[in-house]
Amino acid sequence: MKEPSEALSAAKRRRLARQARDAFPPMGIYAVRDAAGGNVRVGPTRDVHAPLKPIQFELRLGSHPDKALQAQWAGDPARFSFEVLDLVKERADPGFDYQEELRVLLQLHREELSARGPA
Repeated sequence: MKEPSEALSAAKRRRLARQARDAFPPMGIYAVRDAAGGNVRVGPTRDVHAPLKPIQFELRLGSHPDKALQAQWAGDPARFSFEVLDLVKERADPGFDYQEELRVLLQLHREELSARGPA
């Protein structure tokens, strides 16, 4: 039979797992920046941490679908940075359109980058 401390630990683990599963996902806008070339690619995602690792993996592997980005990466990977630009806040309204919010944020960041011009 388990000791009370082990049972409490298992219950705590289940509670923490449930909280993590039910937590609001970190939706937002991410950027891949090329410091040397001044290029910035931005994208929306329903989990801002999820796309950054696969993008880095594809670039290291040499299989990223954006051939221009892949060529720049092959020249000097150290010049790239991967970052989260903006996060969507959780809303109390259950009918809130998070996809539309991501679309608007993406448009705002693209306009801001266009207005700035090359870095």
